[in-house]
Amino acid sequence: MLDSDVEENAPGERSVTDRLYGGAGEHRLLQEMLLGIGGVRAVRTYTRLTGTPDPEVFHTNEGHAGFLGLERIRELQGEGLDFDSALETVRAGTVFTTHTPVPAGIDRFDRALVARHLGEDGELPGVDTGKVLALGDETPLGGEPGVFNMAAMGLRLAQRANGVSTLHGAVSRAMFAGLWPGFDAEEVPITSVTNGVHAPTWVAPEVGRLGPDPADRELWDLRRTLRERLVTDVRERLRASWRQRGAAAAELGWTDSVLDPDVLTIGFARRVPSYKRLTLMLRDKDRLRALLLHPERPVQLVVAGKAHPADDGGKRLVQELVRFADDPRVRHRIVFLPDYGMAMARGLYPGCDVWLNNPLRPLEACGTSGMKAALNGCLNLSVLDGWWDEWYEPDFGWAIPTADGAAAADEERRDDLEAAALYELIERRVAPRFYDRGPDGVPAGWTAMVRRTLTDLGPKVLADRMVREYVERLYVPAAAAHRALTPERARELAAWKARVREAWPKVAVDRVEVGDDLADDLADAELGATPVVRVRVALGALAPDDVEVQAVTGRVDADDTLADLRAVPLKPAGGPDLEGRQPYAGTLALDRTGSFGCTVRVRPSHPLLAHPAELGLAALPEETTGEGAGVLLR
Repeated sequence: MLDSDVEENAPGERSVTDRLYGGAGEHRLLQEMLLGIGGVRAVRTYTRLTGTPDPEVFHTNEGHAGFLGLERIRELQGEGLDFDSALETVRAGTVFTTHTPVPAGIDRFDRALVARHLGEDGELPGVDTGKVLALGDETPLGGEPGVFNMAAMGLRLAQRANGVSTLHGAVSRAMFAGLWPGFDAEEVPITSVTNGVHAPTWVAPEVGRLGPDPADRELWDLRRTLRERLVTDVRERLRASWRQRGAAAAELGWTDSVLDPDVLTIGFARRVPSYKRLTLMLRDKDRLRALLLHPERPVQLVVAGKAHPADDGGKRLVQELVRFADDPRVRHRIVFLPDYGMAMARGLYPGCDVWLNNPLRPLEACGTSGMKAALNGCLNLSVLDGWWDEWYEPDFGWAIPTADGAAAADEERRDDLEAAALYELIERRVAPRFYDRGPDGVPAGWTAMVRRTLTDLGPKVLADRMVREYVERLYVPAAAAHRALTPERARELAAWKARVREAWPKVAVDRVEVGDDLADDLADAELGATPVVRVRVALGALAPDDVEVQAVTGRVDADDTLADLRAVPLKPAGGPDLEGRQPYAGTLALDRTGSFGCTVRVRPSHPLLAHPAELGLAALPEETTGEGAGVLLR
């Protein structure tokens, strides 16, 4: 809602908001500065003029508004805090959400460009440019030293972070694990809150008026009404599209018979980046034609999409689909609608029987189109990616199998296999379920799935649920952390972190011993055994209260790494030895069968840390001895 096109601005400033996503260079940087820095200043102006309390928590969506954290640091420095203390205060009250499952989707800028705009002569005078640039350093992620990474800055400026589905949370933890060295990906402090959609915007009024337990006939008649309305709308839009392409009204009589309100209707509508695979359905054109023209169980497809103006690959995909849809043999069964937008979508979601989604797994962070469809009783036919991966049930639709192993690495073979799986599902499971009618003409199996989708899946995909999760799991803890971090405690925390980072190179774990008080040999360890772990730790300049020493156990993978980690705190076991090493000990409970491994680590500990991995520091042993270090429990 920030617009730079106002008379008071110079021509260069007025053009900052002239288009969405202003490329990857200076124009995009200026947009993100306006959104982040200008956004905070707009909020402050609003609260001052209205007497509204200042917000305690700031939530940044991707790196787009990430510079708001730097503006808040500038404000706090003006109130007497140094940079590091201000950073801790900002982190306590910031939530960062990533939507990007691939590094290429992250905004990245030249460091010199960022320094020029945010330095002493730029928008953040008084804020240490070197420390700002360090926040965007992407080298721990395997990136380039001369690049400023907006996601890296966003994660460093926020004490709490999340992905937008359970699967995407796992992808994000692996993707950003380099920012937390010494911790396995599963321990990276990025959680997930699955997206939701706004029901009043997307639910057809007739669906909203359904009672709590509608009869099969009522559901089926409603589905037919919504499908017929979609057919009418598609015909009008198709005629308008052909007229824009130069067709005369006299040659468009065929559009009056496009689609059939009694035919199984599959919808596919979204932006058209390559990973969403708009044209996967075209891998075997003959097989697709057979599905569309099946004499007893025909299928019809309504496809809508829009490629980004700079995405030439996306434009080519659209052109390929349009060529197929223009074929007189099938154009009454498949339609492509250009200029996809909200007005069009409001009719598509309720009018389709099945919603198709076939992205490259796991590149769909969440995906919400299928959610909007589900709220209207439309069944999903999707790759297990994004939200569908965690909420799929056979009563809600169908899961498209994906290629694994070597086939996944061969793009052509992968797409052939997954397209074949899609055709097979439609032909043998989806269409038969739709056309399997009882004596009353109602497909009881289909309407049962519609009912379960509305009653059981619908509540999960609501924005109300999403907002509640953000509030309870992220906003409330962030607000509490913000209140707890008074200026004095912020200075204390910043000083403690600086002291720990300086002392950490001297923290070391001596040889770990894993054994049993009653037996020296654990080769025959059984379920329920309680081996003892002993270790000596050199803390250097740190005190025992500054750290936590843990025994970390887990399943041993084929490459001898631990998975499914469990951590058991170890306690001091006497005073330091002559070399100043502090002994620690504790017992393990061997409560799982299978391969078993154990190691010990030391990590910083402070009551104001939101997550044990927050500093990304962990000291590990060079060697672990004893049969208990790696045994097979039976």
